[in-house]
Amino acid sequence: MPDRTARTPAPSADRPDLLRNVALVGAGGTGKTTLAEALAHTAGVLTRAGTVPDGTTTADWEEIEHRQQRSVQLALLPLPWRGHKVNLLDAPGYADFAGELQAALRAAEAALFVHSAADPELPRPVLELWRRCERTRLPRAVVLTHLNTARVRLDDVLRMLQDTLGTPDTVRPLHHVDLRDGRLHGLTDLLTGRTYGAPGDTPDPAAERARLVEALAGEDDTLLARYLDGEPLDLPALTAGLRREVLAGTLHPVLATAPTAPDRTGCDALLDLLADAFPSPADRTDDLPPADPDAPLTAQVVHTGEDPYLGRLSLLKVFAGTLRPDTAARLPDGTEEHLTAPHSPLGHQLRPVPHAVAGDLATVTKLTSARTGDTLTGADAPDAAALPPWPLPEALLPTAVRARSEADDDKLSQALGRLSAQDPALRVEQNPDTGQLVLWCTGEAHLAVTLDRLTARHGVRVDTVDYQVALRETFAAPAEGHGRHVKQSGGHGQYAICDLTVEPLPGGGFEFVDRVVGGTVPRHFVPSVEKGVRAQLARGLRGHPMTDVRVTLTDGRAHAVDSSDAAFQTAAALALKEAAEHGSVEVLEPVDEVRVLLPDEYQGAVLGDLSARRGHVLGTEVGGEGLSLVRAEVPELELARYPLDLRSLSHGTGRFTRRYLRHAPMPAHLAARHPDG
Repeated sequence: MPDRTARTPAPSADRPDLLRNVALVGAGGTGKTTLAEALAHTAGVLTRAGTVPDGTTTADWEEIEHRQQRSVQLALLPLPWRGHKVNLLDAPGYADFAGELQAALRAAEAALFVHSAADPELPRPVLELWRRCERTRLPRAVVLTHLNTARVRLDDVLRMLQDTLGTPDTVRPLHHVDLRDGRLHGLTDLLTGRTYGAPGDTPDPAAERARLVEALAGEDDTLLARYLDGEPLDLPALTAGLRREVLAGTLHPVLATAPTAPDRTGCDALLDLLADAFPSPADRTDDLPPADPDAPLTAQVVHTGEDPYLGRLSLLKVFAGTLRPDTAARLPDGTEEHLTAPHSPLGHQLRPVPHAVAGDLATVTKLTSARTGDTLTGADAPDAAALPPWPLPEALLPTAVRARSEADDDKLSQALGRLSAQDPALRVEQNPDTGQLVLWCTGEAHLAVTLDRLTARHGVRVDTVDYQVALRETFAAPAEGHGRHVKQSGGHGQYAICDLTVEPLPGGGFEFVDRVVGGTVPRHFVPSVEKGVRAQLARGLRGHPMTDVRVTLTDGRAHAVDSSDAAFQTAAALALKEAAEHGSVEVLEPVDEVRVLLPDEYQGAVLGDLSARRGHVLGTEVGGEGLSLVRAEVPELELARYPLDLRSLSHGTGRFTRRYLRHAPMPAHLAARHPDG
């Protein structure tokens, strides 16, 4: 790929108030990466904007992103603009990568919700994200893309946003938009009168400006008095009012952009808004450390990547202090780390910077222990308390894998360890019951990225195999068995006879009882019988480990010379097998408790689907405004693809949790399909 980076030094900021950390969020396909590329071009960081179809955008630099034409990881684009440093955090829009989105929101002080003007509705997951940001008091604005399409009706889109996200008083356009003939010609700033692009002869926006000025003045007694007295309000006062309203969350600007237009109409207006009205790290009001450059260093790893030459790359958000080259730091558990020279990332490029002040983001290389989400504090910090983690999506989609060759197997464990250190949403499990190596992912896209990185980054090839659940066996009714192990053909022989009674013990695991009378089985051979029983139960009688039984030793015989520990173990196993032949053995399957949170309108479809999965619905209750919480017990075998099916049923709005509850009998016709473990 040709280098399109302008030959200018990486932007830097010496004070937190000159920083703007902004997350680009929204549904997939709305043009977030294209917008970030256009903003970087407008700011002079790129000499030419790349495109997603060509695979030339700066933010999407992994090969799998080019193939899938969507972002799969968080990308940082630092931009200089009017004396400020704007850190654009381009977050993936696909649900599988919600962990990257949450990391972006942790690092940002504001969010730009990117919405396609060609879409007449706001996707429900985006609305839920808006409400979560509202609860955390994160300032927000809306950026409209895809305006250069003939079917766009801007007034209808604005009305939908106002009805969905707030009111006409809180969701307001800041520009008069000249949208004609399916093309965005230009914008006129309602506060400054400045024009962007080439707006034509459009109606006088004086009325729109008056409504905006009145809204800004209405929240400030001094400005309101001047406005009511007919006194002209100067631009600095209006800009300060705009910033105050954005920070307070009482105004959410709506901006129109055309990132793919030759003049990138609206991009400079958006950058002006970020510089003038968006918060800096110094404006944070949450419980995280205040942005004091002179305080001891406190930073958090918000993203981990890997470079074939530099090794592990850790993107840090510096919450307090100043990150300088060769800084000694430690994790909360006392593990020491050496922070190398900070770099400013631009896609996969790293550009050295002298320092990173509180509130800034920077990449360091070669951290040995710190993972995504970990807190790093300076050696001079009085304590090493961990910053709270951000919410991560639970990985609930299991996929069993095995190495394709012996050479792959030798490298697989280390490769998965490095991947899980970089991706906290990935869970790697060596199932002790089935022996399978299982990758727990958030969805099929997450799985595809994980498998691709195994091959591309680590040279490890794996095959996916059928995922197995840990089935068990038990006795459905009492049964008796006689075990006779006698081999006497000259020399030292083998002699052991024992009689066992096996009873169901629901939920009791395993219990062994000795009821031998008269010493027919010598006392020192009773533990041998129990050992043989336990070994056979672990192997199972019909292919699966056996549980929930009480085994009673009732009688037996021994030989003074030929009886041995091994002989009584073998006789006990034979007695169990005979009991299984005479009794009723059933297969048990794991059952999980499932809790599904979803919008009310999808409750019927989800309840029907749970019933089709042999689920037992325990009840439903209110899960929040417009939400239902469904509780059910569902066999684990039926949950293998449930994350995908729930997403389809609820249009991406439902989420669920699961936990193991117990093993329960499996229907005979299904048990016949699983004859062995």
